[in-house]
Order: sequence, then structure tokens, then C-alpha cells
Amino acid sequence: MEKKKFLALGLSAALALSLTACGGGRPAESAAPTESAAPAESAAAEGTYTVGICQLVQHAALDAATQGFKDALEKALPGQVKFVEGNASGDSANCGPIIDGFLSEGVDLILANATAPLQVAAAATADVPILGTSITDYATALEIKDWTGTVGGNVSGTSDLAPLDQQAAMLQELFPDAKNVGLLYCSAEPNSAYQVEVITGYLTDMGYTCANYAFTDSNDVASVAQSACDGSDVIYIPTDNTAASNTEAIANVVIPAGVPVVAGEEGICTGCGVATLSISYYDLGATTGAMAARILTGEADVSFMPVEFAPNVTKKYNAANAEALNITIPADYEAVEAK
Repeated sequence: MEKKKFLALGLSAALALSLTACGGGRPAESAAPTESAAPAESAAAEGTYTVGICQLVQHAALDAATQGFKDALEKALPGQVKFVEGNASGDSANCGPIIDGFLSEGVDLILANATAPLQVAAAATADVPILGTSITDYATALEIKDWTGTVGGNVSGTSDLAPLDQQAAMLQELFPDAKNVGLLYCSAEPNSAYQVEVITGYLTDMGYTCANYAFTDSNDVASVAQSACDGSDVIYIPTDNTAASNTEAIANVVIPAGVPVVAGEEGICTGCGVATLSISYYDLGATTGAMAARILTGEADVSFMPVEFAPNVTKKYNAANAEALNITIPADYEAVEAK
């Protein structure tokens, strides 16, 4: 496929800037199957399918997406799916061997949970169906121009992008008197940079002064968070895997400094934020699992499947952090459990 050749070439450079999150994740333990999986047509005849799951790092959001995917696929095809799982432990370089292992085992479908696994999988194969999840913007992740909502080729999936205009409106609702907003994110995550760029436009139109505070990896999260606190009345953190894996380090800076964080997703809010407009990553994974079932059974062709989104977003808040910062949260927010 000409498109996939283009992607494979373009992504070799993009992968150098892909996600470098570090956290407490460890490679998932999975025994290699005793026999290589058959192609999809033979698997269908035998009534079994092998699905490879490559997850970038272990944290609450990605874990929930993986679980939702597995639950939905097992519900749709009970007893017919074998999962082979690999966790890259926050290092995008680990995605290559994981994906190569899936291909050598002849998996029928690959789930790429986060941007780096999607980039690696898309560069590695143009034949095995690939579904992404926890991907903010596919056009950014795969360097696609003239985005139409469908990737094409052998790739589709789901996006975890919550409405950024509504997140900006939430920040304004909670902090109307703030003047300076710090955007805290990992510079190595292209989808984080995308979110920051978009929400900056909304916040600027609302009259806020915005400044970017980008860390390169977990080693400088705390120092950059401190700089953000020094220059900001409120901080916004997008859906960012490095931030999600280092919420304790961020909380240890922002809470003593008295600077509230509005987060792009619930896991970050639970760790270091005061409020979020968040999707359910479990539901997002379940949506992806339903897509996978249609692909495996031949009901749908991945080439023509538009990228799908989480069905709902919810206003949530961290009661402990809000109390610590003496912030009153409106009644229509749902509380989340603080760590």
C-alpha cells in the first residue's frame, strides 16, 4: 500500500520524538502460544483469534482502556479470543520488539494503547489490522494531512480527546479571576503538544495569558512544575502519559505552592488536580473492543472504519485537593477518589 509505505518512512523520524514517559509500569507477563496463530480466515474457521495488546505504560487511564477492550471483545466473542500482552514500561523503544513478537506469532489484530505503540505498529505492518486507543489525534500521531476522520489502510481506532473548548470553559468557570495559565506537558508527546496548542487558542480568546512549561521526561517533571507554579495562577495538564505516570511528583509541587491544576483526564486529576472534564477510558476501550469484534468476524473492514470517540464526558473533581486549596466546586461536579 502506497499510503503505508509513506507512513513507514515518515514515522521513522517521528518516532525519535515519540512518548518517553517513565513510571511504575513493568512489562506484562504473557506466555508465548505453543503454536503460531493462523491467519484471520483460518482463525475464523477454528473459532479462535489471537489479539496482541501493546500498552505504552501502566497508569490508571491506559489500564482502564485495555481492560475495557478485553471485556468488550470477550463479551462479543466469548471464549474465542486469546490475548498476548506487552507493556513498554514507558519507553517507546520497547514497542518495536513487542510488535515484532506479535507479528512473528501471527496475531489476527493488534491493539496499540497510546501513541508510540500505534506509530510503531503502523510502521511495522500494512496487513494486520491495527486499532489504536488512548490516541488524542490520529492526524498528528501518523502525520496525516487533509484529515477526513478515517485513517485508511489497516489502521483505525478510538480517540481520547475530550472537548478542549469545554475544558477551557471549565477552567474559566472555576477560576474566572485568574490571569496567567500555565500549560504543563511532555514535549516528547506530540498529542500533548497538539492539545496545548488548541486549548491555548480558547484560553487566549477568554482573556487569559498562557505560557508553556514543557518537560522532556520524568526526570525534570518536578522542576518544570515548580517553574509553572512560579509563573501561573492555575495550571492546565492535557492527557499526557508522562504526567499521568508522575502525578505524585507534580502534586508534591503544586499543592504546597497553592496552585490548582485542571486536568485533561480523570487519572491526572485524581493524582494532582482539582477538576477535569474527562472521558471514561474503560468505555473508550470497550468501544475499541466492539470495533475489533466486527473486524475479526469480517463484519467490518478496518480500512473504512472512522475513528470513534468516547460516548460521554463528565465533570469531576478531587475533593481532597480542592479542600487543601480552599476551592469551592459547583454542585454539578462528580467527586473522584484522591490517592
